[in-house]
Amino acid sequence: MALAATTTVHGLEPGTGQALTVEVKGGLIQAVHRAQAAVPATGQGWLAAGLIDLQVNGYAGYDLNDDQVTPETVQALARAMLASGVTTFLPTLITASESQLTRALVAIQAARRLDPVVANMVPYVHVEGPAIAPEDGPRGAHPAAHVRPPSVAEFERWQQASGSVVGMVTLSPHWTESAAYISHLAGSGVHVALGHTDASPDQIAMAVRAGARISTHLGNGMHAMINRRRNPFWAQLADDRLCASFIADGHHLAPELLKVMLRSKGLGQSMIVSDATALGGMPAGHYQASIGGAVTLSAGGRLSMNDGSDQYLAGAALPLLAGVATLVREAGLGLPEALGLATAQPGRWVGGRGLLAPGQAADLIRFNWDTTMVVPQLTGVWLGGQSMI
Repeated sequence: MALAATTTVHGLEPGTGQALTVEVKGGLIQAVHRAQAAVPATGQGWLAAGLIDLQVNGYAGYDLNDDQVTPETVQALARAMLASGVTTFLPTLITASESQLTRALVAIQAARRLDPVVANMVPYVHVEGPAIAPEDGPRGAHPAAHVRPPSVAEFERWQQASGSVVGMVTLSPHWTESAAYISHLAGSGVHVALGHTDASPDQIAMAVRAGARISTHLGNGMHAMINRRRNPFWAQLADDRLCASFIADGHHLAPELLKVMLRSKGLGQSMIVSDATALGGMPAGHYQASIGGAVTLSAGGRLSMNDGSDQYLAGAALPLLAGVATLVREAGLGLPEALGLATAQPGRWVGGRGLLAPGQAADLIRFNWDTTMVVPQLTGVWLGGQSMI
């Protein structure tokens, strides 16, 4: 993509309300100037680094887990992500046959090669599965027919076919092959995450020793009823070596649970993801989806499987910016801290992105928010200093 030559972006600093002027040259932030006094919030929108989403299955009708995903699907999804305020994202593929996973990986890599915008936004791919727990509950909406043990040979086939585009893998560490698999992936520079699991605390500890460093959407992808003393939830929450992602959409986690988990894990080891599916941003109604099959999307953004109980969620339907608002509204965070869990914290896993500072990529968003909005209103998005909306 063509990088902006020289431009300036104006807005307000979250928290202080000071007027900000960001100087951009060659796609990078050259300087950030702050006014001495705060200005009324009604003047300009809040200005922040672009959001970073490490778990995107699809959005706005574009489905990465459809068997016929194409490079054009990925290109369209990237534009939809920009329109939602996300400037960096990980296309996320859930449990499927090896042939389907490989086709999707090849399509994503082709989009990165053909489209500079996608190449800029997508550093690598997140594969969520297929080595997850097979039981109802921890498996979530992943298809049981394709759950299988971790295989180094299969991972290497993914990488060979796609030009090594896989950079994160989520698995359950209960499999006997898990330690060797995790060690191999971590040794290859791939981030290993734990999720969709009912593993024992000992198995969680083994996985961390082998190189796992992330908990995928902690608090979800588990049994509804767990042992109150020994369970995979406490084991992951207590391990300071694991950074936890949370789905802060107001549906996946109760407010009190989200608040307690953030306090326990600490903001320095926490981040939020959208876990958005292709139905994200779509009208409420009944759908047939690649994740979950027959599902219902409520007007409030709850996406649930039509199993008669409304117990199991089928991914999420709200954008990451809604998660920032949820953190303020339900977890008691200030806006700067909430934004940090959607920018700098996930940015640690994609090369240090997500900072509003000189020398950083000029990936920026500006938005209005009156605290009552479920989704704050975007008024500007810049990718490499280039205005995108």
